[in-house]
Amino acid sequence: MRGLKDKVVIVTGGGGGIGGATCRRFAEAAAKVAVFDIDAAAAGHTATAIAEAGGTARAFACDITDHAAVQGAVAAAEEALGPVGVLVNNAGWDVFRLFKDSTPAEWQKLIAINLVGALNMHHAVLPGMLARKAGRIVNIASDAARVGSSGEAVYAACKAGLIGFSKTLAREHARHGITVNVVCPGATNTALFADYKRGAGNPEKLDEAFRRAVPMGRIAEPEDLPGAILFFSSDDAAFITGQVLSVSGGLTMAG
Repeated sequence: MRGLKDKVVIVTGGGGGIGGATCRRFAEAAAKVAVFDIDAAAAGHTATAIAEAGGTARAFACDITDHAAVQGAVAAAEEALGPVGVLVNNAGWDVFRLFKDSTPAEWQKLIAINLVGALNMHHAVLPGMLARKAGRIVNIASDAARVGSSGEAVYAACKAGLIGFSKTLAREHARHGITVNVVCPGATNTALFADYKRGAGNPEKLDEAFRRAVPMGRIAEPEDLPGAILFFSSDDAAFITGQVLSVSGGLTMAG
């Protein structure tokens, strides 16, 4: 895709399944990748794999729920790699719990990671993008935000909020050369999804239910997501902003 070579890209949750696959794909496109993750070892593993494959990446341990920590990590990434051209907000957390059985402490953690964390990242990156009048932001939400998902009420609320936030920023900054789009994964074979299934109490049954619900007949793999993310980050999507794309094998077909 056009316009990714030498572009500095931040990917949050870059040590995980979708985040790691996305970091590697950006590196294959000759972008410079800043791997952000609260788990320093996981971020380092992704960055090392990219470097060993001939790409450019640096790992940054960052708690996205901490505004000051985010500001410092973004400044460090720009010092190491250059001005940020692309932000991918991918980090997330979930727990399977019917809302009536959930606790305020769980709500706060879900909101802090899935919504406030993304706000912090935007707040740190947008000023530079505005100064340069150029930028691409891709927010990773969820099909749960579009159609709901039993046992994920607060998570779905956070991701729905992220979609509304993204559309608003897309309107505010389109004239500044900044695009903001959203990718919504469905069920994806990641560690987070494995934890979610264990929380449901019957992971095998839930896994089979998801497989039956997906028209393509399988759960997504992390490598199924980066194509859409890189497209929204590229010059090929320069006239696309405020859009939401599901990558779910047809699990949802929202207009």
